[in-house]
Amino acid sequence: MPGAAVDAPRGRMCAAAAALTLLPLLWLPCARDAGAGGWALPPLVDEAAGLGNGWRVVTLPTQKPPITRYTAERVQGRQVLRVEADASYGNLAYAVPGVDAPRRLTWRWHVPQPNADVDLRHKAGDDSPAKVCLSFDLPMSAVPFVERQLLRLARSRTGENLPAATLCWVWAGTEPHGTRLDNAYTRRVRYIVLRNGQDAPGQWHSESRDVAADFLRAFGDESATVPPLTAVIVAGDADNTGGRSLAHVADLAFAP
Repeated sequence: MPGAAVDAPRGRMCAAAAALTLLPLLWLPCARDAGAGGWALPPLVDEAAGLGNGWRVVTLPTQKPPITRYTAERVQGRQVLRVEADASYGNLAYAVPGVDAPRRLTWRWHVPQPNADVDLRHKAGDDSPAKVCLSFDLPMSAVPFVERQLLRLARSRTGENLPAATLCWVWAGTEPHGTRLDNAYTRRVRYIVLRNGQDAPGQWHSESRDVAADFLRAFGDESATVPPLTAVIVAGDADNTGGRSLAHVADLAFAP
């Protein structure tokens, strides 16, 4: 936690460690061997109207909210990913442990039903109709001392190798385009706002992100280089606001 004292009360430390349990969803066993040369990200959905090969819906341990629904839907003649959140939480993830980060990450998305209560600056509003994330294998030595201890505690409690750095490009509420901010629960997750509630509902938008530039903008205070990846995530949630949202995501790909 930024600025937290090393001798913070145990209750505060435990609460911060509990916040880190948001991250198990961002790690899962490797779906397949992925070599660095010629590697391509599998499609989010297949033509048989199912989730793409290796993509898995993952949730929090002992999760109480319902799970966000990830399904295939034909839109404008093409199968795309439908992300439907209803006071729910859960993520669609694909493991890529040790894979070098791509030069660019590209995708298309639109949000026909935004969540008007989203406010990424506060825990009560920390939801998004859609986000695309990369988790990185940032060395523990790069993590600030107090956060490093919390992350070690969280890894011990969950038995998972939780990522030390996750960058999410988000569809926000009122936050301006280009805003960079920390997740309200943990600085191990950081956001860059690409779209918000002012973008026309239902209009498709194409994104092409310079991964290195965005990672260094978000985590440059901790690393001067871009670590290997651990996972790719697409997500939508509405558990904090208790709201509803609908989004579609398509053509997610690593690009040169």
